[in-house]
Amino acid sequence: METGELLRILVIVCPLVFLGGIIDAVAGGGGLVTLPAYLLAGLPPHLASGTNKCGNFFGTLLATGRFLKRGELHLPSALAGGAGALIGAALGARLNLILPEQFLYYFMLAVVPVMAVFLLFKRDFGTEDHSGELGRGRLLALSLGIGLVIGCYDGFFGPGAGTFLTLAFTGLCRFDLLTASGNTKVANAASNCASLLTFALGGQVLWAVGIPAALFGIAGGYIGSGLALKNGARVIRPMFFIVLALLLVRLGWEILSK
Repeated sequence: METGELLRILVIVCPLVFLGGIIDAVAGGGGLVTLPAYLLAGLPPHLASGTNKCGNFFGTLLATGRFLKRGELHLPSALAGGAGALIGAALGARLNLILPEQFLYYFMLAVVPVMAVFLLFKRDFGTEDHSGELGRGRLLALSLGIGLVIGCYDGFFGPGAGTFLTLAFTGLCRFDLLTASGNTKVANAASNCASLLTFALGGQVLWAVGIPAALFGIAGGYIGSGLALKNGARVIRPMFFIVLALLLVRLGWEILSK
């Protein structure tokens, strides 16, 4: 690739990956910003997806480290969710080969508005941690199931997976939003790692773009995780609505463009 072409791509991609890193570290769903950035820059879909995972993985890894350092996650359930996400992402990728994406688009178009209405009216959602009411075995089983199901979604389709993980860890495991967000980082990092390795082995990562983008993703992840750790539910909750709105627009666009 010529230097001029590479610079053009980086000028488009890097600022958007930085923004996506902030969003992803706060509430998940950064891929709704970053993946279109690679497509806008002119990368083919498979190469865009693989290179996108490169940028996202390292940003998520840094955010995970910050949450871990502060102790703002429940490590056993986070690891169970991460293990489930690794398996689920692999299953989802295989499922993508046999099921039409159109089925999932219509399903998500029905689910996303319901989630938004639920968050709008349940203002105390995730303000307190009630995970202690669940037994350890049940908590780990739920976390493994969450990672498996949403990891499968991530492998099959992807956009908004981090948001769904946080909502699931909050709603099903009864963590507060900040702890749920910390658990999400572990599961997301595991899923992104599996995806990145798969794409890299298939030769679908443009490293000349992915590595600089990863640096911007790391910067965005650092700022976003700092916002989440400092402000907790006050910043995480409003970001959910932004991510869900972006996801709704993305789903509608995909259906209309088919």
